[in-house]
Amino acid sequence: MSCILIDGYNLIGTAHRDLEKARNNLISRLCEYSNLKHHDVTVVFDGWKDGQLNETRMQKGRVIVVFSRLGEKADLVIKRILSKDRKPWIVVSSDREIADFARNKDFVSLTSSEFEKKLYSAGSITEKDEDKAVQDEEDEFPVRRKGNPYKPSKKQKQKQSAIKKL
Repeated sequence: MSCILIDGYNLIGTAHRDLEKARNNLISRLCEYSNLKHHDVTVVFDGWKDGQLNETRMQKGRVIVVFSRLGEKADLVIKRILSKDRKPWIVVSSDREIADFARNKDFVSLTSSEFEKKLYSAGSITEKDEDKAVQDEEDEFPVRRKGNPYKPSKKQKQKQSAIKKL
């Protein structure tokens, strides 16, 4: 079981006709995913333009949905959660600032596209196929570094471990 913290609008994007429908579809998909994989999921959405005066939280199954308060961005809520709560978070955001903040706090950070692949393929792939896919992703981007070229770095090991858990 993993604890996953997601930047909601970063995952769905904002290029939708009906943003509320896209948000509800994502929440439904996350509920299915968390039930299937037994992960605790927290998804944070911006409420800084149209939000309420206070931060809003609701729970659907194992998924906690957080809307930031009026005038506050989701990034600040995510940073606050990472600073306060010492769960072994896997942070999902393509926002570089959030990813760097998470890594500095010793959490694993995945891009939205990396998580999206896992989210939408959950239940349709066997574990053997999943391990092969992770290995293929590793081979795509060789990185030059000191030391044994066949041994992944500590950050790469953490990321691989997080991806396998998902």
